[in-house]
Amino acid sequence: VDPADLDGDRAFAVRHQGELLGAISVRMPLREPLGAPQEKLVRDVAAHAGLVLRNVALVADLRASRQRIVTAQDERARKLERDLHDGAQQQLVALSIKLRLAEQLTESDPAKARATIAGVRADAVDALETLRDLARGIYPPLLADEGLAVALESQARKSTVAASVEADGIGRYPQEVEAAVYFSALEALQNVAKYANARRVAVRLTERDGVLRFAVEDDGAGFDPSTARGSGLVNMRDRVEAVGGDLTIRSSPGGGTTVEGRIDVSTGRAA
Repeated sequence: VDPADLDGDRAFAVRHQGELLGAISVRMPLREPLGAPQEKLVRDVAAHAGLVLRNVALVADLRASRQRIVTAQDERARKLERDLHDGAQQQLVALSIKLRLAEQLTESDPAKARATIAGVRADAVDALETLRDLARGIYPPLLADEGLAVALESQARKSTVAASVEADGIGRYPQEVEAAVYFSALEALQNVAKYANARRVAVRLTERDGVLRFAVEDDGAGFDPSTARGSGLVNMRDRVEAVGGDLTIRSSPGGGTTVEGRIDVSTGRAA
């Protein structure tokens, strides 16, 4: 409050180190005007009030700062959990599926079993690299260096279901946008491998009119989205909505599944 704004009252500025923090307003009866002793008392109170108000403000700032630190730590923990689930964990799930396939082929087709095991060995190296990257707090190097299309093509080649990646008109985007699309698409790919009993899955990336779209479509068993449970779908939605986008899931029993995300990228580009 500025003392000049207090019409009809005697106002005394409350300051701390020259900064105006407020004012003390005094209104006296007409028959008892403010005398010199009373005015000195009010000025002394105003001088002490400045220090009190500054301390109150510092305590509030400290509490707000602590809350921001706690919130940031919680968000980092949630993000690390999502990255582990959608990245390294999904790769390890794929390894488990391939090992089970190799076990089944050991007697019926030893040569194919050996080839599958060789592929598992290479995938295990990739999974280890992913864990190391997450431990260092960085994005997958291929995503950081080459972008969405190349990074997802690399993951599609490791899929246990025939997978393809189609990219039309996409470029580079802010790191958080690319991470949201990459991990969401990776989660969808791994869900297809685990649950869909599909023959094919396609990842499509497009950008038109400033909107980046991604879709993961499979020809598998499908499901009823209204009854779906599990952290995977929640993680995908959280990731996309965190960067201002939206996610839709279209599926029906026997009709395959499409996971589609849309993110407005018209206001920001990667440097």
